[in-house]
Amino acid sequence: MNEKPVYRILFALSDTSDLGGWLRLAFDLAQGASEIFLRGMVTVPDEQSLSEGALQARQIRDSIKAAALNSTLIHDQVEVRVDYRPLLAILHEVNDGDYDLLLVQWQGPLEATGGISTDEIMQHAKCDVVLLHGEPWKHTGSVLLSLRGGPNMSLGVQVANALAGVSTITLFHAADRPEFTPNLQAIMKAYPNITRTVTALSDITAGVLNEAAGHKALVLGASLRQPNQDDPQPQSIAQRIFEGTDKPIALVRAWQPEELAFHGPLPRLQSQETLSTRVDRWFAENTFHSSEFADLNELLALKERHGVTISVGLPALNEEETVGEVITTIKSAFMDDIPLVDEIVLIDSDSTDNTVAIAEGLGIPVYKHPEILPEMGMNRGKGEALWKSLHVLKGDIVAWVDTDITNFHPRFIYGLLGPLLKRPHVQYVKGFYQRPIKVGEQLQAYGGGRVTELVARPLLNLFYPELSGIIQPLSGEYAGRR
Repeated sequence: MNEKPVYRILFALSDTSDLGGWLRLAFDLAQGASEIFLRGMVTVPDEQSLSEGALQARQIRDSIKAAALNSTLIHDQVEVRVDYRPLLAILHEVNDGDYDLLLVQWQGPLEATGGISTDEIMQHAKCDVVLLHGEPWKHTGSVLLSLRGGPNMSLGVQVANALAGVSTITLFHAADRPEFTPNLQAIMKAYPNITRTVTALSDITAGVLNEAAGHKALVLGASLRQPNQDDPQPQSIAQRIFEGTDKPIALVRAWQPEELAFHGPLPRLQSQETLSTRVDRWFAENTFHSSEFADLNELLALKERHGVTISVGLPALNEEETVGEVITTIKSAFMDDIPLVDEIVLIDSDSTDNTVAIAEGLGIPVYKHPEILPEMGMNRGKGEALWKSLHVLKGDIVAWVDTDITNFHPRFIYGLLGPLLKRPHVQYVKGFYQRPIKVGEQLQAYGGGRVTELVARPLLNLFYPELSGIIQPLSGEYAGRR
């Protein structure tokens, strides 16, 4: 016996102020076995750099991540799109994936939503679409469902039922001619929540607005139009209704395969896009704060779910003053308290102080990098220690941290591991910090050190501009998949 396929909903949002209400709606729209995917949107004005959206992206990501942890219906991989037209990126995901319904926080027909128009959303989304403006769950009363029948009927009733809850639905039917009016009694019998019907043959806009006064929300079919006449006004009926009422409005459009041939091609995101724009978007969408991953039990659950092991490598050269604190902090937080890290290994570059003795005294394996893979020869320097460490470290995920850090904190570790565990497509994580540069007795700037700002970043920008979004390329904290 075949199982019923999972009903997949993608919810695109830009405002998390009443996320609970929106999620309850998504749950009510779910059908049987369902899964809800959350995608945040940060729409950056055309005159600004996309990197300006990084903070807002993090705030949205924090909110939707917390929601995902509290419901088994919500997929745990939450993402935020930062772009001049972020909803276009989401439409590409919808069309490349296997989604049944796209739910969008809608700005209405008069403004762009996620940087694109309502018509573009309806034209290009290859699944059922629900655009909702307003928050109908804050009101009580019946829902007005206005349709011409046809492809939007089932979806319209599904949305109206979700919005109505225990309340009733009024079906407002727009007919071309009296003889085309369906058997509304049969429809009421098929959908018990529809307790009243109205048929209009002339002024649809006026009829809907008149009925709207007694309802808490409106559901409009995207194909709603003025029947049997040429409309001299350029505005759609949805636009006129939107301008004529302050009630929440849902615009629905059911996806039909036979409509595919009539759809124009969806423009690709990368067409005629500058390198700096791509880098800015990457920075905004992939910059995280360690606080997003401070829940170590959550990280442990993800590690166990993915079935991976984690190693921490500690390159060292004469770090007796700090290495003990670094090892103790990692071991206590990530092995004794929460078994997130499977091994800690010191990679020593022939220290002449007590670095090795301190590590061994704390029970940490020590390897001298000149003795690893001797058949490959030996070179001096940290780079040699790092690449050879991969031969002795066994984890599927490997993190390296410097051992000369004087204010070491567990966030140096979980800030690196979090993105790798929560976002399977991420392959490499690099830490960067806001640190003061002290000149004399004054702190003059934040960012990398002099070598970073005067040498490393300018060279990367010149020869590898795709990497210009890496803020502190010389920072000693990084992690990646083997």
